[in-house]
Amino acid sequence: MDAKSARIVVVGAGQAGASLVARLRALGHAGPLTLVGAEPDPPYQRPPLSKAYLKGEMERERLHLRPTSFYEEADIDLRLGRSATSIDRETREVALDDGTRLPFDLLALATGAAPRRLPSAQGGDLAGVLEMRTLADADALAAALPRSSRALIVGGGYIGLEAAAVLREKGLAVTLIEAAPRILGRVAAPETADYFRDLHRAHGVEIREGAALDRLAGSDGRVTGGILADGDTIPADLALVGIGIRPETALAEAAGLATGDGILVDAACRTSDPAIFAAGDCARFPHHGHPIRLESVPNAIDQGEAAAAAMLGAEEGYLARPWFWSDQYDVKLQIAGLNTGWDRILTRPGGRPGAQSVWYYGAGRLLAVDAMNDPRAYMTAKRWIEAGVSPDPDAVADPARDLKSLA
Repeated sequence: MDAKSARIVVVGAGQAGASLVARLRALGHAGPLTLVGAEPDPPYQRPPLSKAYLKGEMERERLHLRPTSFYEEADIDLRLGRSATSIDRETREVALDDGTRLPFDLLALATGAAPRRLPSAQGGDLAGVLEMRTLADADALAAALPRSSRALIVGGGYIGLEAAAVLREKGLAVTLIEAAPRILGRVAAPETADYFRDLHRAHGVEIREGAALDRLAGSDGRVTGGILADGDTIPADLALVGIGIRPETALAEAAGLATGDGILVDAACRTSDPAIFAAGDCARFPHHGHPIRLESVPNAIDQGEAAAAAMLGAEEGYLARPWFWSDQYDVKLQIAGLNTGWDRILTRPGGRPGAQSVWYYGAGRLLAVDAMNDPRAYMTAKRWIEAGVSPDPDAVADPARDLKSLA
């Protein structure tokens, strides 16, 4: 089979799936190409949903990754509002929820991830309880704002903090609760958490750490507040749940593919079935000898494009260069690298008020940096990390030393 004429189906029309099909055509694939998306909208950007779009600063069409005409001109069969229900690996067909069966020679899974939801026993089914992941979620939150004055945010990760910033800017009283001893406990050093805690409190957000939710209370089917494990009650007419996401692996599991906190793939983005690939938030792949799963837009784009190249026979494997960002109020957080395994933290003031960077070292090696309103520190650290350069940490911590002189 000539891969460039193969029948290819891509399940998942998020950033990874959209990048994958576009790259396939750019690399010369001329066979039948189908992109299946469960949502009714064409592939769109997710980061602006909780920021510019929710604020009303970005129109819906501007969210689209490409104009709808692109898919027609590229001869990509775009199936929107359709979910894949099963994969038959023997007949090589994907079944959709409308009864359609799509034959494939090669298949890519870009199924993404879904937010973890509160169970109904904890009030997760009450009206006014929302998540922030999809365009529909953002629309539901926007519709709820005019009749809301007090918001409870469950979860002190980046999703919860970003939502807190927007809701405060919309004029709501905001209380954020985190069951762990501090916010950002799984993803950032205490120094970064201190920075954002102070930032949010300065904007009027009440942050309660070590505050586990027992359940959400309601009246007539609508949320009225949260009841903590210690019995304290927080009144609210809107609750936003940001307690993490889980990879969408059900389709892969039912097809008998290897999974484990994601769909397991090799360096070529290939699953345990050589005809099936995976990319984006759903994929768990090798990174410097350890399997990881990255939840980020840059990874979705790069891995989607790497999967496309591998499907057409490219030999080189995918090498992730992790970076992330978050916007909260007037602060842009930029993260380079992965901070897993750090044993030393140092902070460096930026060149203007409020600018700061937090540097992670492990066994003397620079692992990652969190840069708050400090793009110079971010770009410098990103280059060093990707090049395997680790400047002396004491020199990095010295504000009198110019970073460029340390390489």
